[in-house]
Order: sequence, then C-alpha cells, then structure tokens
Amino acid sequence: MSGNKKPILVGITVALLAICIFYLLPYFTPEPLPSGIASGNGRIEATEYDISTRFAGRVSTVNAKEGDMVEVGQVLAVMDTEEFSAQLREAKAVLTQALEGKNYAYAIVEQRKSELSYWSAEFKRALELVKKSHISQEKVDQDRNAQQTAIAALSAAKIQVLQSEAAIEAAKARVERLDSNIADSSLTTPIRGRVLYRLTEPGEILAGGGKVLTVLELTDVYMTIYLPSGQAGKVRIGSEARLKLDALPDVVIPATVSFVAPEAQFTPKEVETRTEREKLMFRVKVKISPELLRKHIEKVKTGLPGVAFVKLDDKVQWPVELITSVPQ
Repeated sequence: MSGNKKPILVGITVALLAICIFYLLPYFTPEPLPSGIASGNGRIEATEYDISTRFAGRVSTVNAKEGDMVEVGQVLAVMDTEEFSAQLREAKAVLTQALEGKNYAYAIVEQRKSELSYWSAEFKRALELVKKSHISQEKVDQDRNAQQTAIAALSAAKIQVLQSEAAIEAAKARVERLDSNIADSSLTTPIRGRVLYRLTEPGEILAGGGKVLTVLELTDVYMTIYLPSGQAGKVRIGSEARLKLDALPDVVIPATVSFVAPEAQFTPKEVETRTEREKLMFRVKVKISPELLRKHIEKVKTGLPGVAFVKLDDKVQWPVELITSVPQ
C-alpha cells in the first residue's frame, strides 16, 4: 500500500509545481522591450587621466590618496627639484655674465668709434699736408692704414655686441626652461575628479613619463554596449538612452548615445552574455549628461555593471519601468 502511495504523492507534487510555475512565471518574467528599443550589458566607465612626471627624478611628496576628490589645478605630487635648482643658479650666473659682457662690448664699440674718428681726421689732415709737401707720402700711407685698421676694429666690436646679445638670449632661454622644469615638477590635475590609483610613494625614482596617480573625470561617464548590425544601423548619435545598474535596480538614469563604431568586431570577454561575445557586434557608447553628473558627483562610481537601453526610433515611448527616476 505504501509503495503505491509514493508515486501518487510525487505526481501530485509535480502537478502543483507546474501549476505554480504556470501562474507565477508571468510575474517574474520581464516584459519584452518594444521593437524600437535595444539593450546591452556593460559597466559604468569614466575617462582616466594619468598624472605623470615630465622628467626622470625622485618623488618628493604625494598629496592625495585613492578615493580623494580633487579640484582643477590642485597639486597632487611634487618631484625633487634640487638638481634643477642648482642648474638654475648656474644659468642665472651665466646670464649676469652675458649682461656684463654686453656692456663691455658696447664700451669697446665706443672706443673703436673714437679711434676711427681720430685716424680719419689724421688721414684727412695728412692729405692736405702732403699737397703742400709738408709731410711724406709714407706718412699719408701710414695714416690711411691706421684708418682702415680702425674701421675693421669697429666692425669687430659691433660683431662682439651681436654675439653678447645672442649669449644673453641663450642664457635667458635656459633660465626660462629651468623655471618651467621646476614648475612642471609640481604635478597638478587638469580636471575635477576622484583619484582612482596611487601608483608611487615619496622617495621612489621614476623615469620620464612615470605615472604617479590616475584620476577619473567624473563628468565624463559612460557605458559601452554592443549591438548587432540590425540594431546598430538604426542608432544615431544623440539618440535617447537609459541606464539601469545592478546595484540600483529601481534607479533609471537618463543618457544619450555619443558614439557608434563604424566597423563590427567580436565583443570582448568582459561582456556578460556569452551569445553576444560570439557574434560580430557594433560598439555603442552611451554617455550620461555632464550637467547631471556635476549635481551628483559625490555619488558617481565606476565599474558598476548594468544594462543600457537605446532608442532605435525616436517615436517610441519609454515603457513605465524605464521612465527616468534621477532628478534632473
């Protein structure tokens, strides 16, 4: 008897489960999207800025840590400038020497002008005296040679002035370059954002271009999704979009399409859906409004997975579950 009851109980249980699934499944199955809306999986990303050294050197201080909010122009790190400072002192001494050299060259020019004036007058006087046979032709020739020598000496003195002026410009350029190098040793951020990575510590020696910090620009946030050609061909730049994040399923974020790839590609492994990864798809970037991000900048986080929904037809209305729920 008991052996006959067991199959009956199993059958009843299976039947009840089937009934439950039949009636409850519609409540757990999401409504299909309208034909004019496409969707894709992705993660929230932001433009990254690497704060790097211009020259090789030792890191003196790092003034920010991971997670810090930073403002435009804020000094995030400082490189050691002892060597540049020594070179700058040397360059300023060379500049002073060049300025003095220019003064000396001008004084030589005035001296040569005076000598030329004297020998020009002597030569003129000798020409008058030789006509009266008061002096010999040899004396005239000597005065002529002295005048020519004075002319050459004046030309040489003027060239020395030009050389001294060139030396001054070269010295000034070196001073300006070293001033610029010292200024560039203070590493500032060009954007307002959040420090993503702190890559070095004080005392470390970096090569030129070595990264010290990475900063996220929190007003340039987007999600990259991949759509098949049939859908990507209908997407236009500026099309309306919506974002829903796994961490905030009840929040709908407004966005717009900012980029559609001109060529298809195999989607990367990071895409959660395997069937998408195995197809040739078009990359589409969906961007959140910078104005909206500024209002909620303290709450912006990257790396969060979610889904982007894109309008393929401007006339299609958003379903109720995709109505914007973020204050504009």
